[in-house]
Amino acid sequence: MKTTRILLAGTTICLMAAFPAFSKEYRIAVGDGAGGTQEALGKAFVEALEQESGGEMTGKLFVNGQLGDEQDTVTAAATGTLDFSILAINNITPFSPSVGTLTLPYVILSQEDAEKVTQGEVGQQMVEQTIEDAGVRIIGWGYSGFRVLTNSKKPISTVADLQGLVVRVPKNEIMIETYKSWGINPTPMAWGETFAALQQKVVDGQDNPYMTVNAMKFYEVQKYITNLRYIFSIEPLIISEALFESLDEEQQQQVLAAGQAATQASAAFLREQESKIRDELVARGMEITEPADDEKEFIDLATSTVWPKFYDQIGGVEVLNNVLTSLGRDPVQ
Repeated sequence: MKTTRILLAGTTICLMAAFPAFSKEYRIAVGDGAGGTQEALGKAFVEALEQESGGEMTGKLFVNGQLGDEQDTVTAAATGTLDFSILAINNITPFSPSVGTLTLPYVILSQEDAEKVTQGEVGQQMVEQTIEDAGVRIIGWGYSGFRVLTNSKKPISTVADLQGLVVRVPKNEIMIETYKSWGINPTPMAWGETFAALQQKVVDGQDNPYMTVNAMKFYEVQKYITNLRYIFSIEPLIISEALFESLDEEQQQQVLAAGQAATQASAAFLREQESKIRDELVARGMEITEPADDEKEFIDLATSTVWPKFYDQIGGVEVLNNVLTSLGRDPVQ
């Protein structure tokens, strides 16, 4: 009996060592539905956070906007009523305008561009600016691919084809002005209202990456895809700065390390899954059309009209030039 008690006591001590007595679970808002890059980023972050902290910190994902529209989650994080959020970068832009540089049409031309900018000096500058402007800290980056245009009416390959189409866009000035440069007035709409609006034919189309089109089951209400490449969708993972500052230095480093690990996992996830998802959408009956003439008309109209309108808002043309030169491209004269 004495030996048994000693063994049991030893087992209890081992279990206590392996599993912390207290594990803090944080709430993580996710705008998209299950199966997309936002959820993948969130899962990778939670796994890495548990590992980095030895199980003392973890997280729970709330997908499909359960904790509010994406812009609302920025406000909630800034005020300390939400711990983390994963959202499209255009929904941070109203709070920290310089981040909008990455949503200017045709600035990011590839996944490699997106990774280089966000993980380099430019990305760090945006992290610091977002803390100052919005009261939230970007600790990781998700990569979702280019925002392709979907609609329920007809194939679109030219700017002329686009005329007459009612397109939902986020409440984002840059995206609104991009569509205006193509000759149509888009319909700004909250993300949580989009599926119903497409289903009820309030709007004809919307744009989002292939991964999001699939995760949100837009194939149920949309038929046609135009393979536009005007914005590469980047999905920041943000933490409430108030929460971050409440952590001790070791915990802060654990959170940052988990964010970095999640960033790398997201890049790998997109490379592995995007072509598969595209094939799945075609198998579900969607038709993909390439823009005419390598998208030249779309590019020329958007860059010549939209870029100059937002130089002041993003902090000056030098902010855009900083991004362009970091990618080895010519600055704007």
